[in-house]
Amino acid sequence: MRDNGEVTTPDWSRYWRSPDRPLEAMHAHFEEHVYHRHSHETYSFGVTDDGAQAFRCRGGRHTSAAGMVMAFNPDDPHDGHAATDLGFTYRIVHIGPELVSDVLEGAGLPLFAEPVVRDPVLAGALRRLHRALIGGAPALRREELLHDTVAVLVRRAATSGRPRPPLPRGAAVIAERVRRRLHDGFLDDVTAEDLARAAGASRFAAYRAFQAVYGMPPSDYHRQLRLREARRRIARGEPIGEVAAVTGFADQSHLTRWFGRYFGITPGAYREAASDRYPTRLADLPG
Repeated sequence: MRDNGEVTTPDWSRYWRSPDRPLEAMHAHFEEHVYHRHSHETYSFGVTDDGAQAFRCRGGRHTSAAGMVMAFNPDDPHDGHAATDLGFTYRIVHIGPELVSDVLEGAGLPLFAEPVVRDPVLAGALRRLHRALIGGAPALRREELLHDTVAVLVRRAATSGRPRPPLPRGAAVIAERVRRRLHDGFLDDVTAEDLARAAGASRFAAYRAFQAVYGMPPSDYHRQLRLREARRRIARGEPIGEVAAVTGFADQSHLTRWFGRYFGITPGAYREAASDRYPTRLADLPG
């Protein structure tokens, strides 16, 4: 929409991240924003406050309405957009696997088979943790709520998983070779021929295998690796323009555009989000 000649949007997002641990939280309202298909290195647990979010994950279409919990395993590819014109408001917490492992004291990492869970107990636990993280609760209280929330999530929603449909013969091996080549040269201008050579297969076989195993094309996965590197560099305080150049984006605006499609915020907002307290823009939040 336009206001006095300027483009405005009803969308907003606020972000918090720990300066030294794999723990982040976001509170957002989106009507127009559309997430590009992506995944996280972390477990990601969201709770929808209002409206409804539609997304694709694990081969199915899902909707999270008010009060529902979303549970994504590390590297679960998914997208997301408003399911209605009124949009949706949600809270999400990203927790690194190592933190989950610490809470479970070596019991093994859990698997969440259902991307959407109807459970008011889980929703309440996530809201309490989220509010503590973004609201500047004392460190000890944050630790206690992190422990309690992970424990209740595992107890009420984790599963041994469902068997996956069988993959094409040899697909797992080919996909792993492609993945390794992408990781080894994620700042390179990788071509389909490079991936085919690394996989020992044709270009199309490499593409099909990777898509079947990882749920996204190699080009999306490659961009995601560059965005993750950009995020790490921005967190270290490197200038955003320099980060864009080093990580293979045409310029800062190009990086900003893709950063928003994957993470829901701008690189500048992410840089400012590392604090033991919530950002000073807390007063901007509606309600």
